[in-house]
Amino acid sequence: MSAGLVVSRAGADEAPVIANLMQFYLHDFSELWFDRAVEGELAPDGRYSDYPGLEAYWRDPARQAWLFRIKGLPVGFALVDDVAHSHAPIDRAVAEFFVVRKHRRRGVGLAAAHALFGSAWGVWEAATVRRNVGALAFWRKAAETYPGVRDVVEEDRHDARWDGAVLTFRVG
Repeated sequence: MSAGLVVSRAGADEAPVIANLMQFYLHDFSELWFDRAVEGELAPDGRYSDYPGLEAYWRDPARQAWLFRIKGLPVGFALVDDVAHSHAPIDRAVAEFFVVRKHRRRGVGLAAAHALFGSAWGVWEAATVRRNVGALAFWRKAAETYPGVRDVVEEDRHDARWDGAVLTFRVG
């Protein structure tokens, strides 16, 4: 259940929290990279490589880092930017989205996604890699169940820009 969930913009002082959560996110995501030589491998120190460009989420006004908390404790994060995976113009894109396993399938992710949508009207995008079928189902549900979402378009892309589904929708 998502009771007590707080979704808020992460300040620069919270960058280490997101960097720590990113380790769990990369661990979960690594199972999708089983056939890749480099992605998903641990560094010699036993950690995943740092997420490239994470620091830009506190410098670039087009990028936003969000933290999800329950009872003051972190349970997930989102990175939002304006980088489209298709040629359609967008206002916001969910670059990364993560909820720790303990809080999955209890409405936390859906409530967090809806909080993000409520933060800015306009055209949103959620792109999912082809192998991440669970994420595609999640984003379909998130868009379908948020009041005021319209113009939902799902596109299957397989090109140099993206390999997977791209969901765009208007909020507001």
